[in-house]
Amino acid sequence: MAEDAEMGDGAAMLFHRKQSIYRSLDERYEIHGERYRGQQYSQIYFVRLHHMRNLLRSLVPKWKPNMPVNTVLGLEEGKECILVGTLYKHMKLKPSILDEYSKERSALPLAKPHNFIHHDDHLILEDESGRVKLSGSVLAPAAFVTVALHGKETSDGDFCVQDVLEAGLPPQIELPIGPGEDKYVVFVSGLSVGSSEFNPLQFQLLVDHITGHLGDENEQSIASEIVRLLIAGNSVQISQGLVNGQNIAPKDHSRITEPLKELDIMLTQLVAAMPVDILPGSNDPANFSLPQQPLHRCLFSGASAYNTFVSSTNPHQFELDNVQFLGTSGQNIDDLNKYSDAKDKLEFMERTLRWRHLAPTAPNTLGRCYPYTDKDPFLLESCPHVYFVGNQDKYETRLLEGPEKQLVRLICIPRFSETGVAVMLNLRNLECHALTFSTNLEC
Repeated sequence: MAEDAEMGDGAAMLFHRKQSIYRSLDERYEIHGERYRGQQYSQIYFVRLHHMRNLLRSLVPKWKPNMPVNTVLGLEEGKECILVGTLYKHMKLKPSILDEYSKERSALPLAKPHNFIHHDDHLILEDESGRVKLSGSVLAPAAFVTVALHGKETSDGDFCVQDVLEAGLPPQIELPIGPGEDKYVVFVSGLSVGSSEFNPLQFQLLVDHITGHLGDENEQSIASEIVRLLIAGNSVQISQGLVNGQNIAPKDHSRITEPLKELDIMLTQLVAAMPVDILPGSNDPANFSLPQQPLHRCLFSGASAYNTFVSSTNPHQFELDNVQFLGTSGQNIDDLNKYSDAKDKLEFMERTLRWRHLAPTAPNTLGRCYPYTDKDPFLLESCPHVYFVGNQDKYETRLLEGPEKQLVRLICIPRFSETGVAVMLNLRNLECHALTFSTNLEC
């Protein structure tokens, strides 16, 4: 893993790529030996409720001393108490298969294609004893998903919310920031090889840059400090009409295999120079439900021959030089954007950390998730140092600081095929910046 840099006198300077200690933490997202036997999603909801209730109840004495914690069935009119349960958002515009056959469908106002929020939406809290409609101005349906509530039952049978308690950021291992050396991780997503937006030359510029084959001696020196590349989903684009379960005509075989072959050629160049992690996305040839399992290595005959090639789950969790990483290919944040409201995608990311749940809308609306019976792998027990999501409209980043001195670098990785932008993160201080590649020669 060395690159040559030509010096002015014709001599060659040899740069050795820096190394880092990597540990995969994907085991909680891997499905080993489980078989679907008709189980429903009630069990994963129960596990989630049990975990969050124990967590929130431990915070109640400091939040509301001497305030009783009740169940929905134990509510008494006019008596203040605290409820802990699962929030369900009743949405007028939420898509339903029954709408396809509803004669009154046209009576509903048209929804924007990216968001289903309506001013008549309301929240319902549910626990194992029952459910109750929530009222009051404290809790806005567009901005919350999972909380504990202080309030009282009204004469209408609603629960009037007076205050809200969130779980807050989970505890975090101390970040090893110090006078160490610069080491970089590069993030890219939405390559969409095989689509009309994919630009092979643009991607090749990225490959050549981070492998040290472009630029002067200084740029090649920086390239040698890149210790890992992470590809966050939607790497290929295969027409849905070709993978609908029907027989494929011989003339269409190449339309499926060619994008994968082209991606494999690019990946082989990369893994020959540095470790590469690749996550599956919603458009990739992997299972659709979360957690998505690793893309099969047989899809990448060239890249998989290298031990630097890592096909990971989505979500993906790992540790690099004691820096904790957690991220997804973007489905969890995109789904929140459909059913909630925020000023930007970074705010949605922050909320999932404060709610201590990576995919709060699963399995209700988030394209289903595996029907676990004894765990909810999306519950967050520790706070990452770097939290990333792929396939976003634009590059955004923010350093989130928690009440217990947690520090989290939030990163929205844009779709490379549309923006030509990758993201470069310094492990030493969690500073990051965008790398922009363009083949447009117009001024």
